[in-house]
Amino acid sequence: MQHWVYVGTSTGGKSEGIYRFRFDAETGAASDVALAAEAANPSFVALHPGGRLLYAVNAVSDFQGQRSGAVSAYALDPETGALTLLNQQPSGGAGPCHLVVDRDARNVLVANYGGGSVAALPLGPDGRLEPPSSVIQHAGSSVHPTRQEGPHAHSVNLSPDGRFAFVADLGLDQVLVYRFDAEAGRLAPHEPPAAALAPGAGPRHLAFHPTAPFAYVINELDSTVTAFRYDVAAGALHEIQTVTTLPDGFSGENYPAEVQVHPSGRFLYGSNRGHDSLAVYAIDEASGRVTPTGHQPTGGKWPRHFGIDPSGRWMIVGNQNSDDARVFRIDTATGALSPTGTVLEIPAAICFQFL
Repeated sequence: MQHWVYVGTSTGGKSEGIYRFRFDAETGAASDVALAAEAANPSFVALHPGGRLLYAVNAVSDFQGQRSGAVSAYALDPETGALTLLNQQPSGGAGPCHLVVDRDARNVLVANYGGGSVAALPLGPDGRLEPPSSVIQHAGSSVHPTRQEGPHAHSVNLSPDGRFAFVADLGLDQVLVYRFDAEAGRLAPHEPPAAALAPGAGPRHLAFHPTAPFAYVINELDSTVTAFRYDVAAGALHEIQTVTTLPDGFSGENYPAEVQVHPSGRFLYGSNRGHDSLAVYAIDEASGRVTPTGHQPTGGKWPRHFGIDPSGRWMIVGNQNSDDARVFRIDTATGALSPTGTVLEIPAAICFQFL
C-alpha cells in the first residue's frame, strides 16, 4: 500500500514548512520528498479522520498581534499530496507544540508549551478552524531552575473513548486530566486533577496502549519512561513503574522526546536526543510493565519524533539536527529495529503522520 507521509518541521533554517513523501508499506521504499505547504514552524501535524484535511501548529509567540501561537487548517489532495491553506486561528497561548483531532472530528486540541496552556478549537462543517472555545491556563512550577520555572504543556492526548484529555506538562511534573465535551468544545478540570511524576522528571509525551488499559509517558529531563495503569471509568492514571531510556554507562546530556506503542501492543519505543537512539521495550500485556530490550542508533543527530506505519512493519525516524529521516524495519516478533539504508533529506524533520 502506498501512503503519503506528512512531516512537520522547524523553520528558520533550511526548512520552508510542511513536507510530504510517498511511502510503500510493502517494500519500505520512500521517495518524492517535496514541500507540501509553506508555513511558519509547523512542528507538529495531525490528520483529520476523513483523510482530506491536515492541521498544524505554528510554534510562534506572536500571531496577529496577540501573544499566541497559531493552528492552521489545510485541505489535502490525496492524489498529489498537496496542501492548500484554509484558515488559521490563535492557539490560545504562545509556542504551541502538539495537537490532536478528536475522533468525531469536531475539535482540534492543542498544547501550548510557551504559554503553559491547553485549548480546544471547534471545527466547522468544511474543516475550517473556529476560534478557541475553551482555554485552560496551567499554573505552578517544579524543581528544575530553568526548565520548570512555570508551566509548559508539551502534549495533549485524548483517551480512547474520547471522554478525557491528558496533558503532559513538563514544567509541573504532572499529567493533567480534563473532562472533554466534544459537542460543546469544552475542557473542564477532572477529579483527580492530575497524575504526578517524580520531581524533575519533565513529562513530555504520552501514548495509550491500543487494546489494554495502560499508558506510557516519556520524561524529558530525567531520561525515563513511566508506565501507568489507566482506570477507564474514573479517567485516572496509576503509576506502575519507571525505567530509564538509556543504556548503562552513558553519561552525556540526553533529552527524550517521543514515545509510541507498536500497533500490536507488544512493544514500546522512545527517542533519545543526545544518545541519538531509539530505546526499545517489551510490554507485558497482563501487567503493563516494560522490559528494556535494546537501543537502536538513529544514524543522525537529535531524533525528536518517529512514525510507525499502520502495518507495524516500518518506522520512520526524523533526525532534526542532521536534516534527515531514516527508515527502519520492525521485527514484528521481537520489536527490534534494523536500518533499511533509506535516507531522506528533510530539513529539521520533527513529526511524521501517515495518511
